[in-house]
Amino acid sequence: MARYTGPVCRLCRRTGEKLFLKGERCLTPKCAIERRSTPPGQHGASRRRRVSEHGLQLREKQRAKSIYGVLERQFRSYFETASKKSGVTGQYLLQLLERRFDNVVFRLGFAESRSQARQIVRHRHLTINGRRMDIPSYQVNVGDVIGWREKSKESEPYKVLAKEVHRKPLPKWLSVDAQAITGRVEELPEPSDMDLKIEDRMIVEFYAR
Repeated sequence: MARYTGPVCRLCRRTGEKLFLKGERCLTPKCAIERRSTPPGQHGASRRRRVSEHGLQLREKQRAKSIYGVLERQFRSYFETASKKSGVTGQYLLQLLERRFDNVVFRLGFAESRSQARQIVRHRHLTINGRRMDIPSYQVNVGDVIGWREKSKESEPYKVLAKEVHRKPLPKWLSVDAQAITGRVEELPEPSDMDLKIEDRMIVEFYAR
């Protein structure tokens, strides 16, 4: 499966804000935005051109893709699915992104970043309703319980998690059993539950051109 393999800090510098793609590192002085906030490239510091409306829409789409670690083909597929639903297309698009299994693993505090969550999922450490699941893009549903395989409880990610899970803040649509180290989807995410402040309207306008 294709995926972005370049330096993720470059993505943050390109958007001009922290996307928290490296977990705890983004909260330290080592963060690329803290050290060098100019856009990447030889002429990044001298870029002062006015951005068009289309450019702003493109930037917002690219920002959302970077946050969730989704490439263009899959992102467009999410948009096409959302556009066929009744209601607000942009909000349903964000809900589809939030319901990705790797994102839910990150939101539950089982990983420091979405990229780490994706790795944990692909390494077959996790289960959904007792069945092993290694597809990061799998769409979770209300009532799904996310747990760890017995063999994976000897892994380093699990040992670190067992010490940290009590301190992780949770969105209201998820819950965690800190003793069993399992998570549950209590309800589908609503726009008010998302802390990313993504301008979904601009993404819809970009694809509607």
